[in-house]
Amino acid sequence: MPTSHAVRDRRDRCPGALRPWPADDGLLVRLRLVGGRLPARGLRALLALCERWGDGRIHLTSRANVQVRGLPSHGSGGPGGGGLAPEVLAAFEATGLLPSRSHELVRNIMVSPGTGIAGGRADLRGVAAALDAALLARARTAQLPGRFLFALDDGRGDLVDRPCDLGLVALNGTTAQLRIGEGLGPVTPLGDAVGALTGLALAFLRARGEGPAAPWHVRELAVPLAAPVPPDPGLPPATAPLPYGDVPAGRHVEIPGGTLTRALADELLATGLDLVVTPWHGVLIPAAEVPR
Repeated sequence: MPTSHAVRDRRDRCPGALRPWPADDGLLVRLRLVGGRLPARGLRALLALCERWGDGRIHLTSRANVQVRGLPSHGSGGPGGGGLAPEVLAAFEATGLLPSRSHELVRNIMVSPGTGIAGGRADLRGVAAALDAALLARARTAQLPGRFLFALDDGRGDLVDRPCDLGLVALNGTTAQLRIGEGLGPVTPLGDAVGALTGLALAFLRARGEGPAAPWHVRELAVPLAAPVPPDPGLPPATAPLPYGDVPAGRHVEIPGGTLTRALADELLATGLDLVVTPWHGVLIPAAEVPR
């Protein structure tokens, strides 16, 4: 049975471009990268933005997202301080990393970083992109809490034990077992997984209710979203995080302190490849571009 780990008395305050966090050094903005994928064009544009308006660095998060710090406040913006100036918000949108103002906080989709490049049982890049599109297509899903997380493990076991709200673990190239809060859900064809996860997200929204005390996470619901299912015999064991250095999927570059400086970014951009931010304060330089 799910257990309640917190009693909420406020709505979540995860930062985004439309809801920056007023930190000591200025406003903080978080951008969600689906599966950690960071196109070279987006990295160049984001670095230029940081150097013009922020602290000159890109900060990586443990959810394989990126943050910009030290941004100037514009206007009153309510009790939490001002928001971004229109030209700064436009610059964020010009990076290509902010495809939706209404849904920017809920695009929390973590994926095995090496999926579709090397290893794993299934290429989940298409599943991740389709899940993102499904979230963006529904007005209701914009109401998901900013901390609500989807985790998609491609069968290598690197995210199988990562705490999440909803997710899946590939059993082979065509099927996966769903994850629902702290438990497991049914085995589902990969082609049906996006619909199943979207349906569960909508069910969570119905179950959580409204107001500042509404749960942020599936595990906090008083009634489970679905009956628990035993682990499939093919479920992979948990594996260690991707090591730094040369790996079958390419080269995993450690970013000290999760802070990506101009010098480090230039080294990554010199490869000419689109990159993958990992949940372990690293950046994966893919070994090769594999057709989707």
